[in-house]
Amino acid sequence: MEFSAIQIAELLQGTVEGDSSASVSKLAKIQEGVEGSLTFLANPQYTSFIYSTGASIAIVGEDFNAEQDLPSTLTLVRVADPRAAFAQLLHIYGEMTKPAPGIHPSAVIDESATIGEGVHIGPNVNIGARSVIGTGTIVGAGCTVERDVVVGSSCLFHAGVMVLHSTIIGDHCTIHSGTVLGSDGFGFAPTDQNNYEKVPQIGNVILEDKVEIGSNCSIDRATLGSTIIRAGVKLDNLIQIAHNVEIGENTVIAAQTGIAGSTKLGKNCMIGGQVGIIGHIEIADEVKIAAQSGIGHSIPEKGTIVQGSPAFGIGDYKKSYVGFRNLPKLMRQISELEKKIKNIEKGPKA
Repeated sequence: MEFSAIQIAELLQGTVEGDSSASVSKLAKIQEGVEGSLTFLANPQYTSFIYSTGASIAIVGEDFNAEQDLPSTLTLVRVADPRAAFAQLLHIYGEMTKPAPGIHPSAVIDESATIGEGVHIGPNVNIGARSVIGTGTIVGAGCTVERDVVVGSSCLFHAGVMVLHSTIIGDHCTIHSGTVLGSDGFGFAPTDQNNYEKVPQIGNVILEDKVEIGSNCSIDRATLGSTIIRAGVKLDNLIQIAHNVEIGENTVIAAQTGIAGSTKLGKNCMIGGQVGIIGHIEIADEVKIAAQSGIGHSIPEKGTIVQGSPAFGIGDYKKSYVGFRNLPKLMRQISELEKKIKNIEKGPKA
């Protein structure tokens, strides 16, 4: 799919400087630009590359001033905000490349399921009894949507997503490959035979609107009630959310984080990668947790920033870390002082 410089400028409400008929059919980083590619310059750190890029069109700011000659093959599209404009183009491109509505002949759909208008259902998809797929939703190849699932409109399931029974998904949600929604919660009761008996997990998972979940995540259904992911939450790849967890609106969580059962996270939190959070605690709104931290207690104060395992206030953590790095030096000094004290206690030699 090709776009000309003038078409791009019209889409982005920008202006063309150079050949308005120059065309592109692919995207590239500015340092990797080749003929027929579109790039952008937003970070001044990369300005030097614009003088050597092989790209045909570059999106730049309205205030960009070339300090030397640009390549003769390069056309500029000037916009108010190059980064936002490029993101807008990516979104438009994504919309244009969506698969066409239709149901692949290899899909297996229960006769009691409801399929909305404009839905795309790919090869080898299985949709169970009484499930509902909303208008304009895309269900990629090999996905399974079990019985009594409700999926809203304009959702995107990448290939190989598993949505287990009774899950409820809002509008405009994106689920990436390998993710499982509604798997059993980790519930076992010890018995007098010194083993464990499984506790049935009869709840469900609820995703509100505009949630995005990365690949290979697992979100467990509740023991009773619901595991709830509120509107606007963004989860990275490889995340475990246990039964009855609730994650507040617009919270973002990086890869390899695990949250144990019945914990409640507030809205607008930011959780770094490889964070471990124990169960049955509450974390306030706007809390930030640094990567690899271990959270073993509730964080009641809004906007708190913590780090470490066990985690505590980031200011105290940084001060403590300075001491920790100096620990070998301090130990040597203590050892030397101990030797001096022993020599003093022995008294002067006869």
